[in-house]
Amino acid sequence: MINNNFEDVVMNRKSVKVFDETVKIPQAEMDEIIQKATKAPSSVNMQPWRFLVVESDEGKDKLRPLIRFNTRQNDTSAEMVVIFGDMQNYEHGEEIYNSAVEHGMMPEDVKDEMLAKVLPYYKSLSKAEMNDIIKIDSSLAAMQFMLVARAYGYDTNPIGGFERDQIAEAFDLDPERYEPVMIVAIGKEKNPGHDSYRLPVDTVTRHV
Repeated sequence: MINNNFEDVVMNRKSVKVFDETVKIPQAEMDEIIQKATKAPSSVNMQPWRFLVVESDEGKDKLRPLIRFNTRQNDTSAEMVVIFGDMQNYEHGEEIYNSAVEHGMMPEDVKDEMLAKVLPYYKSLSKAEMNDIIKIDSSLAAMQFMLVARAYGYDTNPIGGFERDQIAEAFDLDPERYEPVMIVAIGKEKNPGHDSYRLPVDTVTRHV
């Protein structure tokens, strides 16, 4: 990382629309950023987020007609990261909890108790209920991804305007399983992002 100033990372993050087209992100560095983004919390630690890193010209050409008015970000960014939520994330439940025991993060009896509760519950959820969970959890990972990216010296732009019903299938993913949550453009700014006004705390907060 090149910026350990938390105040700067949080307060000076801006959404960038036009990036320096000459900048590319090494795969090892992108993997580090994603790994740190996955430290975000998730419901019962099921980690439903899945990252599709679109970096090739072919991949961006495929993405372009699906992102409506966000083509500048697609065409100039180093990469477009499509964040999906996995509707069948519980399939990794045993791996997650067994690994927690192996790494000394959880006692065996707690693992057994949790799996006995969590897996049947998750499998019983309706599609709408699971959709709510994966979108909340994956949005937490998306925000963390943007902050980590800034700590690494990159700029981002979260994108919600895209063809949600087409994007999974366009990249050979099962659209019934993988629900698109957000796209994050990442690179280094060419045109600086703008400051934006935030409502005061007393407008958005109520103490009881």
